[in-house]
Amino acid sequence: MPMSAYLFEQLAFVRGQTVKALQDVSEAQAAAVPAGFRNSVLWQAGHIYFVQERFAFSAQGREAEIPEGFAAWFAPGSSPATWADRPPALAELTEMLRDQTKRIVDTWDGRLHEGAPKPYTTSTGITLTATDAFLNFTLYHEGMHFQAIKMYKGLLAKA
Repeated sequence: MPMSAYLFEQLAFVRGQTVKALQDVSEAQAAAVPAGFRNSVLWQAGHIYFVQERFAFSAQGREAEIPEGFAAWFAPGSSPATWADRPPALAELTEMLRDQTKRIVDTWDGRLHEGAPKPYTTSTGITLTATDAFLNFTLYHEGMHFQAIKMYKGLLAKA
């Protein structure tokens, strides 16, 4: 299997797990911030989408599909505590997450080794220079936030 097909398969698998984890979350549960934390399931889902758009498209010099308000709601460092207006519903975010992987494959199939306009160093100290590196890093990123979604669901179920 070519490496590009494997990467796309992994992106689809990880995203499928995230979407599956969101299926049984109500809008009220999605908006709730568990005690001792600063974000919600809704923030986790939106943040996954936002960062994936930046890494798969913006960092590559492509136009990203980042709706108005998303940076304020879902950028690194943001929190529901600072939201001035209403973010999208979980159902809308879930649909956006489903569609995102197909757009990535359609855009980058056969072109994963293209270099980014400029290198990007992550908060973990890894420097990314090409599309495949950016997309590989998003697997790690989404996995962290997927785990947070699962943990929040468990905490909210006990509350």
